Amino acid sequence: MDIAFELIESMLVKFRSEKKWTLQALEQLSEEDITSSPTMESNSIANLVAHIRGAAHSRIETILFDIPDTRDREREFEKGLEMSKEQAIKMTREAFDIIIQYLERLQSNPELLMSQPFLNLPPLTYSQVNNETTALNLMIAMVREVHYHTGQIIYAAKMRKGQLVWQYD
Repeated sequence: MDIAFELIESMLVKFRSEKKWTLQALEQLSEEDITSSPTMESNSIANLVAHIRGAAHSRIETILFDIPDTRDREREFEKGLEMSKEQAIKMTREAFDIIIQYLERLQSNPELLMSQPFLNLPPLTYSQVNNETTALNLMIAMVREVHYHTGQIIYAAKMRKGQLVWQYD
């Protein structure tokens, strides 16, 4: 058994599952549900979606596609952030697709797990990882962060709808 392959495969299963459940929750919401905050101090689903997309951009898209980091993290958490349901679904798909694509690249090249993909890039913005981090540490951080925020999205969706309908396949 190749531990690197198994680890990457486990992460792929996790992110594909998170994508599926998050999109199913979003599909059941209204425009108002997307932008509503449970409390004055809480983030809306729009904020959480924007934050997940921002993290995928600044931490993965920059290395996968050599795109400069243009993330505006402050905007992700603006109170009253406007976002349509379609935008939320599109941003969610984009974020997960970026993460999954990077994991598939790692799966094809498991030796990259110990690489330091940010070493020669400008300092990371708003990140729990630094420029010396490995691809492995980056993906572990992404598993934790994305799971945390998708849990918040699903919980907020349940608060708005009461009961959500899930499609199991």
